[in-house]
Amino acid sequence: MHEIRTSPSETADARDAAERQESVDSRTDCPECGGDLRRDGERGETACGECGLVVDERAIDRGPEWRAFTSDERESRSRVGAPMSELRHDNGLSTRIDWRNRDGYGKKLSARKRKLFQRLRTWDERFVTKDARERNLKQAFGEIDRMASALGLPKPCRETAGVIYRQAVERDLLPGRSIEGMATASLYAGARKQGTPRTLVEFETVSRVEKLRIQRAYRYLSQELDLRLEPADPLQYVPQFSSALELSDEAEQRTRELLEAAKSDGLHSGRSPASIAAAALYAAGRLTNEGITQDAVSDAAHVSCVTIRKRYTEILDVYEAHQNGR
Repeated sequence: MHEIRTSPSETADARDAAERQESVDSRTDCPECGGDLRRDGERGETACGECGLVVDERAIDRGPEWRAFTSDERESRSRVGAPMSELRHDNGLSTRIDWRNRDGYGKKLSARKRKLFQRLRTWDERFVTKDARERNLKQAFGEIDRMASALGLPKPCRETAGVIYRQAVERDLLPGRSIEGMATASLYAGARKQGTPRTLVEFETVSRVEKLRIQRAYRYLSQELDLRLEPADPLQYVPQFSSALELSDEAEQRTRELLEAAKSDGLHSGRSPASIAAAALYAAGRLTNEGITQDAVSDAAHVSCVTIRKRYTEILDVYEAHQNGR
C-alpha cells in the first residue's frame, strides 16, 4: 500500500476551505443587507433572497448519491460497502476474506497466520453458502461469469443472465435439469436481451453441455419465464464477425447495405440471422475485393460453407434487384 502525503500548504488550504464552509453554514443573514440567506441545492449556491448576493458557491453535497422513494428503501441503502451485484448469490452483501496471504501493508503472512486465515476462509465459506439453494446459485453464477469472460460479453449481459437464473430458481425450474445447462441458457438469453447475441455453437464451445441441451433449456426458460425475446437482427452480428475477419470499414458498410436490402425483402424471415450476416459479409468482401474466403467466414461465424453459398446468391440477387429498382 502507498501512503498519500500532502504538503503543509495543501493541508492549510483544505482547513481554510472547511472553516469558510462552516462559517457560511452557520450564517442565516446576508452580510450586505441583512436579508435571509437561501440555499440552492441544485446549483450548490447560498445567496441572499433580497439583494441576490452569492455568499457561497460550489458547496459540498453531503447527501447520498442514490434516491429512495420509500422508507424501506431509505433504510436498506447505504453509502458504504461493495456494490450490489446479481452475479453473487447473496447480492454481494456478505463478507469475503481475500485469498492473498498478505497484510494491509502488502507483507507476506507468517506460516501460522496463513493456517489461521485458511481456517477462517473455510468457515466463512460454510456460513455464507449455508443451504443448497445458495450453493446452487454460487456454482451457476461462477459458470456464467466464466463463459461470459470466454465469449467477451459485457457486464450487462452477465447481470441479466444472473437475474434470469435467479428467477428460474425461485420458480423451482431447476429439478431434473443440470446447473450448467440452465446457466448457459440464461447467459444465451441475457446476451440476446442486451442486443449482443452469440450463436449456440459459440456457447457450446465454452459450455460443459452440448448444443441440444442448451436449446432445450433455453426453450424451457423462455416458455416458463415468458421471456418474449425478439428474433436476433442479422445486423447485430456484423461487428463481431467483421472484427474477427479484420474487414475494412468499407466492407462493413457494404455488409450493412446488403443486409438492409435483404431485410426489406423479407429474406431473413425463417432463416438463421448468423448465416444471413455471414453470407452478407462474404458478399461484401467480394464486392470490395477484400479477398476473404468462405472457409474464413465459416470459421468466424460458425456457419457451414454450404449455407454461406446458398445465402450468398440469394442476398446478391435481392441487392441487385434493389439497385436496379432505384
